[in-house]
Amino acid sequence: MAGVPLPADDTRCPCLSGETYGECCGRLHTGLVAGGPFAPTAEALMRSRYSAFATGDAAYLLATWHPSTRPDSLDLDDGVTWNRLDVLRTEGGGPFDDTGLVEFVAHHRSALGRERLHEVSRFVREGGRWYYLEGDHPSP
Repeated sequence: MAGVPLPADDTRCPCLSGETYGECCGRLHTGLVAGGPFAPTAEALMRSRYSAFATGDAAYLLATWHPSTRPDSLDLDDGVTWNRLDVLRTEGGGPFDDTGLVEFVAHHRSALGRERLHEVSRFVREGGRWYYLEGDHPSP
């Protein structure tokens, strides 16, 4: 995704956790390249993946997608601006779990106007790392 500047480490994180980008998703985005740190929970991974969509980091999205369901490539739409993330619920996904579920609504704007993505995402932890497995989109 060309033209989307990475947030400065001292700016608000796109996932709206209340932390700065450098202390929240930014450290996970750059840490993955350096071999860690990894997301400690399924929710933290989901938030970092949202921020990766917001910053156009397709490489991070692919690297955190479980190999059994990961696509060969991922083309992000330059015309989509991600604005807000609302986490609705989590099940499992803690530091001592091997599976987790996170339900969220991600708000964005595109050429079609304001839109929202409602997803129930499933995560699995293998080798100490959380991976996105798949998601369902509940009916409105």
